Amino acid sequence: MLQTLPTASSLWNPSRRGACLEIMEFQRSQLSSLSQCPLYLKFETKWVRKDRALLSGTFPYACQSPRHSPGGKKPGIYPQNVDLPPVLPKKKKKPYPIPFKEIQKAARKDKKLAERGIEKPLQPPKNGLLVPDLIPVAYEVLDAWKVLIKGLAQLLHVIPVYGCSDCSEVHVAHTGHNIQDCKGPNSSKRHGLHSWVRGSINDILIPIESYHLYDPFGQRIKHDTRFEYDRIPAVVELCIQAGVDIPEYPSRRRTQPIRMLGKKVIDRGGYVEEPKPWRSVDPSSSSIVDLDTCGAFGRFLPPPPEDVPIIAQETMNAHEIVRAGVTKLMRKYTIKACGYCSEVHVGPWGHNAKLCGEFKHQWRDGKHGWQDATVAEVFPPNYVWHVQDPKGPPLRGALKRFYGKAPAVVEVCMQAGAIIPNRYKPMMRLDVIVPESEETNLVA
Repeated sequence: MLQTLPTASSLWNPSRRGACLEIMEFQRSQLSSLSQCPLYLKFETKWVRKDRALLSGTFPYACQSPRHSPGGKKPGIYPQNVDLPPVLPKKKKKPYPIPFKEIQKAARKDKKLAERGIEKPLQPPKNGLLVPDLIPVAYEVLDAWKVLIKGLAQLLHVIPVYGCSDCSEVHVAHTGHNIQDCKGPNSSKRHGLHSWVRGSINDILIPIESYHLYDPFGQRIKHDTRFEYDRIPAVVELCIQAGVDIPEYPSRRRTQPIRMLGKKVIDRGGYVEEPKPWRSVDPSSSSIVDLDTCGAFGRFLPPPPEDVPIIAQETMNAHEIVRAGVTKLMRKYTIKACGYCSEVHVGPWGHNAKLCGEFKHQWRDGKHGWQDATVAEVFPPNYVWHVQDPKGPPLRGALKRFYGKAPAVVEVCMQAGAIIPNRYKPMMRLDVIVPESEETNLVA
């Protein structure tokens, strides 16, 4: 976008063989309008006519270039359709979220500092201290987590959900679909068809649990001592380590940072005796019941029909708050995930419990292959087929390429009357018209 700058005064009039130099003066309003985009000057030589004479001069121009978002996409604009999420093979390790070369580079840097006797520079929360700016975020995520569990438990009384008894497939509709993609051990007897049973809230909101640690920088959990620690949702444990205080799950709050030399912790402030677990208290009379999905369907009654869209919208908003908050917290707080199974551990390093039973676990003696976790591993979306008509005929495998997918929570809330964010619509393929079975051969 080129525009000629307004001239306030001219110090030198152009001659026949000279350059036309001009001094520009901007008003405050003009500068504020140009400050939204990067501004740079461009000089261009032109021939202009003045009093029947043809003169040559060099004229300056201001070039405004609008700011582009990373990746070349405009902010808030999403593509029409996107591909469905890929299914990672189970006989292969998950890819590293951080490139392996960068991990090696950081390890070599720490090793050089340790060889020179220089302590590793640590910033909160890597040094055991809290980040004050993230404490309100943690409380917001925990409150939205409670609203999410309550909303889904109420919506499941109205929106039917089915799950396959032989695999992890979930379908949100009045009947199960007929797509032959079951990978269960007995799927060959049914020719790939799913064995549908009534689903629960754990089919929509996958329970990802983690060990609760009073001191994440203390002693590691061993295989023989794993039963001495409580298992709670990973989102709740992340909020506790980020600053949320729950009486049933206490956490150590340091006032002095820890010190590390390479990979060795040289000063952690000593070991502190952990308080007794909450098992001595009746869990049904405690506030921690609202933090878990266990028994949530029976704790809440079916909502009135006129309140279903309101509950669905509140649940959708809570889902977005939890997802955005977990993403923000994971930028600072370390969470480890196994590269072979779904185990997650909230803390600077993983535990030593030998519970991995996935690919080549015999070679690792059941130990987990810890690596940095992603948001999808801590708060999994659990994609399901999007059904345009929940009360219509079941989905068919012949029309599989015309169907879209969406996270299970989004699909439940949408069928209940909620307005979903625009970023989920490209994968749902809302603009694709599903043809009839006899028209599939005529579609390009």
